[in-house]
Amino acid sequence: MKILLLSKYSRIGASSRLRMLQYIPYLEKDGWNVVVANLLDDLYVSRLYSREKSTIFDFISYYWKRFTWLLRASQFDILWVEKEIFPYFPAWAEKILNLCGCKVIVDYDDAIFHNYDLSSNRFIKLFLKNKIKSVMRSSSCVVAGNPYLAEYAQRAGAGRIVIIPTVVDATRYTSRDKVFHDKKLVIGWMGSPATQKYVVDIKDALIAVCNKYDAKLMLVGADISMNTVFSDIDVEVVPWDESTEAEMIRLMDVGIMPLVEGPWENGKCGYKLIQYMACGVPVIASPVGVNISIVDESKCGFLASSVSEWDLHLSHLLSSVDDRRILGCNGRKRVEEHYSVQVQGPIMVRLMRETIN
Repeated sequence: MKILLLSKYSRIGASSRLRMLQYIPYLEKDGWNVVVANLLDDLYVSRLYSREKSTIFDFISYYWKRFTWLLRASQFDILWVEKEIFPYFPAWAEKILNLCGCKVIVDYDDAIFHNYDLSSNRFIKLFLKNKIKSVMRSSSCVVAGNPYLAEYAQRAGAGRIVIIPTVVDATRYTSRDKVFHDKKLVIGWMGSPATQKYVVDIKDALIAVCNKYDAKLMLVGADISMNTVFSDIDVEVVPWDESTEAEMIRLMDVGIMPLVEGPWENGKCGYKLIQYMACGVPVIASPVGVNISIVDESKCGFLASSVSEWDLHLSHLLSSVDDRRILGCNGRKRVEEHYSVQVQGPIMVRLMRETIN
């Protein structure tokens, strides 16, 4: 049994790594042969984070390579696609594969349909606003990371929809084994330059509690410019690295995930929260989208809908060692029960078998 995995990125891309690539060992153990064909290379990702642009010739090369893989589609039992086959092109490839009888599974951890239906470019909005609906209808199964994405697939008329959350490897994200008494308290955030704007939105609360409790703000994956934004407090901007991300989270006393209410934000899968929880770190999050159910069901922290609530909950956790420990343990337990690849891996394997049968 063979799977052609058409991811968007290699391991350097979080969505590809977490939604697809980390399941390969479970599939191989079940007898599947998985061939990975990512659309965009590592150079593209590095340019993206450094705000450089790829050339039109780069994209021609990327798309041509993907096209050559599609010519071999009949050699595989399943095509496992991350989001869409050709971004910013109509869903012709997906429709043709469906007409040819190919089994196609599409996976979503983000509301990428808003790239089209909310685009400021009137031509993109006119011609592609319903593209992802077509992709979903043409697939054998839609795998959604949260209910918001699943509801969109249902409205699109997808034949089969399965919700699988974005999860961590519970063996790699081990829990904090002690509370450090000889260091500053650390408020931590993990993300990318594209999402650091949400941290700036609660700047006043972060500065206030850091000054009040002599705490430090640690931003993993943010742009170095954040040092200037938070120059009034002790702030550390740490480059993201897959090999050290769990270690960085274990240094945190509180993990934060601020967001704003919006269509894009409702499509997010709360992965930062799950990372914090896996390391036994209590969380504070904005009550947006799947964040609400993750925090409420796990009893791992608090939801903050205003700067004053951020101040209140941060102050509470920074002043209570016992509550930090209790909420952190609750989060770790929930990861072990639900938000781990160890739990979701067998579910993904079963999904593949059900698709071909």
